[in-house]
Amino acid sequence: MKQQENNQQQPKKSGNSNMLTTRQGHPVFDNQNLRTLGSRGPATLENYQFLEKMSHFDRERVPERVVHARGAGAHGYFEAYGTVGDEPVAKYTRAKVFSEKGKKTPLFVRFSTVIHGGHSPETLRDPRGFAVKMYTEDGNWDLVGNNLKIFFIRDALKFPDFIHAFKPDPVTNRQDPVRQFDFISNTPEAMHMITFLFSPWGIPANYRQMQGSGVNTYKWVNAEGEAVLVKYHWEPLQGIKNLTTKDAQEIQAKNFNHATQDLYEAIERGDFPQWELCVQIMSDDEHAELDFDPLDDTKIWPKDQFPWLPVGKMTLDRNPVNYFAEVEQSAFGTGVLVDGLDFSDDKMLQGRTFSYSDTQRYRVGTNYLQLPINAPRTHVATNQRDGQMAYRQDLAESMNPHVNYEPSSLNGLQEAPRTGKDHTPHYSASLVRAKIERQNNFKQAGDTYRGFEDWERDELIFNLVSAISQCPEHIQQQMIEMFTSCDEDYGRRVQQGLQEAAAGKKDDGAAQDADKAVKQAEDLAKASKPY
Repeated sequence: MKQQENNQQQPKKSGNSNMLTTRQGHPVFDNQNLRTLGSRGPATLENYQFLEKMSHFDRERVPERVVHARGAGAHGYFEAYGTVGDEPVAKYTRAKVFSEKGKKTPLFVRFSTVIHGGHSPETLRDPRGFAVKMYTEDGNWDLVGNNLKIFFIRDALKFPDFIHAFKPDPVTNRQDPVRQFDFISNTPEAMHMITFLFSPWGIPANYRQMQGSGVNTYKWVNAEGEAVLVKYHWEPLQGIKNLTTKDAQEIQAKNFNHATQDLYEAIERGDFPQWELCVQIMSDDEHAELDFDPLDDTKIWPKDQFPWLPVGKMTLDRNPVNYFAEVEQSAFGTGVLVDGLDFSDDKMLQGRTFSYSDTQRYRVGTNYLQLPINAPRTHVATNQRDGQMAYRQDLAESMNPHVNYEPSSLNGLQEAPRTGKDHTPHYSASLVRAKIERQNNFKQAGDTYRGFEDWERDELIFNLVSAISQCPEHIQQQMIEMFTSCDEDYGRRVQQGLQEAAAGKKDDGAAQDADKAVKQAEDLAKASKPY
């Protein structure tokens, strides 16, 4: 009766109940592509459908992070080499953080899992977040990425959908492979990431022995305003170590905080973990000679064509003294770049740049940048005022406190002098909603599969079959076709594994039926005996 009353209180709906709409009730005609200048971008601010979708997504949890909830952190420093490979760094970027050999910049790092909640085991199959905040002399620089070099999707409009599919079912509150592979089977660009995630690379052994990557494509800009495309990679000097499913289960049975404990104890005993920062550099154009788009974050730039060039080293040498104040309240954003670093037209990067900082304003508060862990270590003076939990004003020493606007002739804040020429990209394209032209969704996934060692391929197939065997047959068939498109042996082995799993279920079912018949016969015999 109560359910009927609740239903009666709802306003009467019109139109197709299965049709996707915005929260304003507007039909969504394209839920796959941002509106961009040409198929490669950049995105435009009037992407109302995206802004509404992402703004709501950023506010879905209070106060835990929607993603990257489980984390550990540490303080340290970055030491620049002053060169990019054998060349002076100034050839590519005027960013001061890289400018001099031996230059040290303090930093804070937060490692995390992506999908699971704040108290989840650190042994679960999941990408790991790798976020670095450098307190440079020109303000903060946040390099926010993951342990894997690629991502599931290439258009930020799909980010809430991807996370929803991998988060717990809204009805049962448990994660479900059916939901996950329902999404993946309809998202072919995810095949490369799935190949990594379900291999041993999907469970790093700890935080100290895992790689990091900026994932997205950025730009470096030199003093002349000339730009190159760049990708960032953190390489652990402790070596790389991953876990099989069996290894992870054995650790989880004893300790589901093992990675946090490992990082903390290593720093406490003076075994300071280190990573070398390497970059890949590419000229800022479309690169028609490649079979993929360099702005596509589901793709790896081949090392043989674009070598990893070392530019510096990070050392973590100090643990937090207050987990909440330093690790939980630390806030990162892909838009936090210093002079000499710039955005590319990577559609995922542009979407992340809105989402990350918007999330922090909601989760931590409007003035999250006044917290010590997030505050720059350099001069800050803005005309921004007030808001929740404001406890200081960012004023210049000689500034007229009555003037909180610009321009002004009454001794207010003034624009900073330029330190180099502006980088001014040019566009000649129509405003469209379109996929990029060179999608090539399966080639690199196949290359990755063939590049694995035998034991890694065995583990990959075992993990995939374990998950996909729980899915309906039409999803299984779609996944087999997609794996086969990556590599014929890849698809064949998954198909064979699913067939064996199905046969095993039939055998188990027959055995259960036999046990049930025996029990029924025993119960009948007991019932027929006189008391």
